[in-house]
Amino acid sequence: MKKAHRDHGVWKVAYADFVTAMMALFLCLWLTSQDQKIKDAVERAFRNPFSSVTKESVGIIASQDKSASYQQQGHFQSVSAVEMETMRHLSDDLSRLLKQDENVTSVRIDLTPEGLNINIFDRSNKPIFNPGTATFTDYGAWVFSTLAWEISRYTTFRIELEGHTESKTESGTGGHDAWDLSTERANAARRELAENGVLDKQISKVSGFADTVPMEGYLPTDESNRRVTVLLKLTESVNALSDTSGQDRPTELPNDNSSN
Repeated sequence: MKKAHRDHGVWKVAYADFVTAMMALFLCLWLTSQDQKIKDAVERAFRNPFSSVTKESVGIIASQDKSASYQQQGHFQSVSAVEMETMRHLSDDLSRLLKQDENVTSVRIDLTPEGLNINIFDRSNKPIFNPGTATFTDYGAWVFSTLAWEISRYTTFRIELEGHTESKTESGTGGHDAWDLSTERANAARRELAENGVLDKQISKVSGFADTVPMEGYLPTDESNRRVTVLLKLTESVNALSDTSGQDRPTELPNDNSSN
């Protein structure tokens, strides 16, 4: 009679279980030794996991301001590493969606320590708005609805909207000055985002800056200053949580959810 073959590999399974248990113990000990911010960040990572690690500079139009990119410094100055990776993930998704149309040249995405800055330019050759109005062109409506579809997936971010113009008000403004036009365009952007899935409670500020904040590196009269800026703020950013009530701000339109 043939003897049964004895399996001598059982110890390997036991050893693998032992190594796994030791690794789990090490991770637990490491986590308990961290500060509360890191613990909260790890908890959010398990609740809303985004593991994609992407490059520092992203966007449809490359940023010329290298200082705008977040430089990791080995500690948490303003935002957690997990939240920053989530923002990078969103930036990549937005870039991929907008690049589906090879003619998109009017969107710039900048990753900063405070969050994501998205500038949508109202260029003469690719207008976002009808001239001198706060009415979207078909192209402008497509851009903002695309942004809204992606942004609406991230309900923890605080959203601020800013309208800007070049130093010379567009011709045919119908009596609107730069302050009115920039504010109305920012509010039109708010409505478009809300109509396409962004929650009203996410939008915390709608402002018009007229021609007081030109794009860095451009003359005040350049049409690149004619834009709407969507700011996605990280909830734990020091700057986002700081009290700005004492700062002078240009014309600001409250978030009137009853607006049409």
